[in-house]
Formats: sequence, C-alpha cells, structure tokens
Amino acid sequence: MSEERFVRSVKNQWTVQYEEMPFPAIQKGWILPVDQWKDFDPFILMAEDWFKKGTFTDHPHRGFQTVTYVVDGRLEHIDNGGGRDILEPGDVQYMNAGSAARHAEDGVEDDIAHTLQLWLNLPQDKRDTERSYQNVYSEDAPVVLFQGGSLKVFSGSIAGVEGPLKSVVPFTLSEIHLSEDSDYTLNLPENHNAFMYVLSGALNVGEEESSLQKHDVATLTYREDGKSSNDSELKLSSNHRRTKVLVYSGEPIKEEIVPYGPFVMNSMDEIKEAFRDFHAGKFGPPAE
Repeated sequence: MSEERFVRSVKNQWTVQYEEMPFPAIQKGWILPVDQWKDFDPFILMAEDWFKKGTFTDHPHRGFQTVTYVVDGRLEHIDNGGGRDILEPGDVQYMNAGSAARHAEDGVEDDIAHTLQLWLNLPQDKRDTERSYQNVYSEDAPVVLFQGGSLKVFSGSIAGVEGPLKSVVPFTLSEIHLSEDSDYTLNLPENHNAFMYVLSGALNVGEEESSLQKHDVATLTYREDGKSSNDSELKLSSNHRRTKVLVYSGEPIKEEIVPYGPFVMNSMDEIKEAFRDFHAGKFGPPAE
C-alpha cells in the first residue's frame, strides 16, 4: 500500500522590510535573513536589491553557490575566468563559488538593477569544487501551461519537465503565474525544505489557505524523514488577476556552517584561512 502524499502548509510567513542604501546602491530587503539559516537549510540567505553600476564591483566568494534572479533592469556579470554577460528581466544566473571565485555583478549603463540573490549551501565535501557559472535565459526554461496560468522551471524536475540549470547541490526553482480565481497544485519532493516569495498579486497557499501578497515570504512544512522520490503537494489559489510567485526547494544538508562576509565555511578558522588566501592572491586577478 502506497504512503499518503504529504500536503504542505505554510509554516511561517512575513513581509519583507526594506531600507534605503547609500548610492550607488538604492534599496535592500532580506527575504531570508542570514541569522535563521538553520531553519532554511540548505538555503543560507536571500537578498532583494535595487542598485546602479558601481555597487557590486569585484569581490571574492568561497564555500557556497549563488542563484540570482533578475526582476527588472539589466545585470552585467563579469568573472575573472573571462566570463562576461548581461542578464535581463526573468533571467537567472548560477554560480558555484567552490574553492575560490572572484566576480562582479553590476547595473548596466544607467539602469537600476533589481535582483533577488539566494545563497545555497555546499556540503563540506564539495566546498573545494571548481568554480563555475551558468546563465539561464528566461526563454530557455521550459514552460508548462495549465488552465489560468503557467509554470516555468529553471532548476530541478517539476511537472514532467527538467529545468536547464545544473547545480552542484540539486534544488528546484520554479516561477508560477496565476490569473484571478485560478488554482494550481505544485509537486515537490516531500523531503525538500521549501520557501516561496510573492513578486506580484495575492494568493492563498497550502492546506490551510494562508493568505500571501506582494513582498510576502512563506516557509513551508515538509516531511523531514521523507524520500526525494516521493512527491508532496503545494496548493495555490490566486485571488488577483496577475499573481507571480517563485518557489525554491532543496534537501537539507544538516551541517553546522559559519557565514561571514563573502564566505561560508564550517568553522571560523576556515573563514580566516579564506581571507588569508584572498589577500595572498590565491583567488586570482580582479574581475574587470
């Protein structure tokens, strides 16, 4: 006899609070605050930023992955391995910082870039992997249509399609559009910790129909002792003519970490070593 499919509910929810930043940065909000990483595992933090050229110039990273979604404006990515590209609204960039990455992420010309950047943990045995980057353009992510909306899959296997993003640590990222009075049930692996962020509109979420609207974040219940091969259900119901949400999920890594500055390691000694290596030139030349 098959086990009953797990139906998710909203565990916690909050509205992102924003603060003005010194120019050329403009505004910042914490979708996932860094001090709660144990609750978000394998996710560490997620920032929402508005900024102009000159804000995120050359800087290093080690020990984790980033997933950057462009909401508006243009974002130029430059890395010291020779990579350079411009991402536009709806595009996603993935970086595995691994043992040492050095890059810049900046606005283009006079644009105000509006981005969501997620930090995704690496298990200890993968922190020394080689750095890598992947751009996923909006039009290259497969779309599944349903009555009253659509599902776009950037990463992971959802609704019978596979997203093009290939990360060191598997995770799912989907973008869901819903028109007014439309419903959709999203299937996610039951053992994945998951959260969602509302980019526009309003909707009811989960078994208990928790109400969310623009700028709201929700973490979701999951089956901690479950299997990645078993699906769970997340019920979504829009009550706005133009609702757009992002849903992220991943299997918890369950390791103690130390996020500090641009690095994420397993101890403060490793953080100090990362700073020494950067200042000794072991991260390579600047990204410019």
